[in-house]
Amino acid sequence: MDTQAHSVLSQWESFYVIVGSSAGGLTGLMFVVVALVKESSLPRSPDSIDAFGTPNVIHFVAVLLLAAVLSAPWQRLQDPAHVVGATALAGIVYLLIVLRRMLRQPLYKPVLEDWIWHQILPMIGYAMLFAGAAGLSHDQNWALFTIGGVALLLLFVGIHNAWDTVAYVVSRDKGDK
Repeated sequence: MDTQAHSVLSQWESFYVIVGSSAGGLTGLMFVVVALVKESSLPRSPDSIDAFGTPNVIHFVAVLLLAAVLSAPWQRLQDPAHVVGATALAGIVYLLIVLRRMLRQPLYKPVLEDWIWHQILPMIGYAMLFAGAAGLSHDQNWALFTIGGVALLLLFVGIHNAWDTVAYVVSRDKGDK
């Protein structure tokens, strides 16, 4: 079964083991972040968590999905390209939903850094992911680097945003006492 797709994707095996494992572990740690928020004395609402917490889990899950899809023994590169493309489109649609949630939630007024890390960078990532899927469907090797770069970008976005949430909760709780 040493097809061209399998041969090309097997070169990325270690990368996706590392990135996928990290995404899976960080998804679990998001439960700790949410528990910290729950235990804080800060006002909170489901809308705020939907706008600023849940997207991090979605980005981590997207990275985990990419790692799983690109680690599977595909016969043709077009097949995983379709899954990657669908993931990209789902990510873009989801970010539009998150945008609406960010604008509607009443407890926190997003600043420039929030717009960059919660909207702009993820939107660039999912758009690049779609471009990578298109390249992969045409057997372009650059596409695998694009998809790998997006996986790292989404991982870093999730890490930054989770850290930002914890730092915000800790600094606000400490200031209140």
